[in-house]
Amino acid sequence: MPTGRPSGTSQQPSRPYPPPRQPNGPKMPNQQPMAEPSSKNLRDKLQYQFPYDLEAKFPAYIWQTWKYTPASGDFGDNFRSAEASWTEKHPGFVHEVVTDKAAVSLLKYLYASVPEIVEAYIALPLPVLKADFFRYLILLARGGIYTDIDTAAIVSTTDWIPPEVPRSTIGLVVGIEADPDRPDWKDWFSRRIQFCQWTIQAKPGHPVLRDVVATITEDILRMKNKGILKSNKMDKSIVEFTGPAVWTDAIFKYLNNPNYFKMEGKNITWEAFAGMESAKKVGDVVVLPITSFSPGVGQMGAKDPGDPMAFVKHDFEGSWKAANERIHPERQSDNKDKKE
Repeated sequence: MPTGRPSGTSQQPSRPYPPPRQPNGPKMPNQQPMAEPSSKNLRDKLQYQFPYDLEAKFPAYIWQTWKYTPASGDFGDNFRSAEASWTEKHPGFVHEVVTDKAAVSLLKYLYASVPEIVEAYIALPLPVLKADFFRYLILLARGGIYTDIDTAAIVSTTDWIPPEVPRSTIGLVVGIEADPDRPDWKDWFSRRIQFCQWTIQAKPGHPVLRDVVATITEDILRMKNKGILKSNKMDKSIVEFTGPAVWTDAIFKYLNNPNYFKMEGKNITWEAFAGMESAKKVGDVVVLPITSFSPGVGQMGAKDPGDPMAFVKHDFEGSWKAANERIHPERQSDNKDKKE
């Protein structure tokens, strides 16, 4: 006759089956099962995969991307000195120049649990779009410094932040790209204050990176589904799609988000950063003046590369573009329609 308990040879008294009802007592709070990442929206999935730890150290990574590694004879002599400057100024850092082909494999590994990110990256039709998107993706996942291949380090990143500011209170370091104090600024730039994205330092998982990655991914997949993700059909310019405009918008959106900041008075706008000549900390973001990442451009208050606030020299090669599309500050009158 079945007894309701497993058979065996043990001589110990068997446990009653079913077990007796437990006496009434205080109820424990119900455990909430962790939601499966696949059930979350894109921003939640990115937050789940790449959590942000403000108090962690900035990772000692330097990321660059180019068609060839420095070991290749095709790397380009015009970039060798600039590329080497980052290693020279940052001994002990891991310095990676990621090729276009290697970028795909790396992103497939880092974003395996968020496949729509990989789908979006692969779908981009232009190298400049992929170069823009890659910097946000690598910093979100790994953190450190991203800097364009045509930049040279003037001083170490350890000198970018004022010594009195604890690193455990900073998660993102950005510089001013453009501060055009002129009535026709819209003819030249996309935003009145524009943050540069050729050099960025970040801790992994920073909310600004999460937001810009999600925004770009959503736009890519939207255009792909509409059949307009083509160089001559996109409904956004490169600057607005992946460049400094969407980057600037993401930073201002973060600085004005009450979920992260205690808002007192009016919103933070471009006026908070106009004409600045020293570093400014807002929450966990440090904003550097235009001289820091654009010394020697000869406009908008930028000083010479020998100035104490000059940290990175940018050659403005735009080397993923055709030669006639590259932007040089001294030749802006010839590129008015580019708005970069």
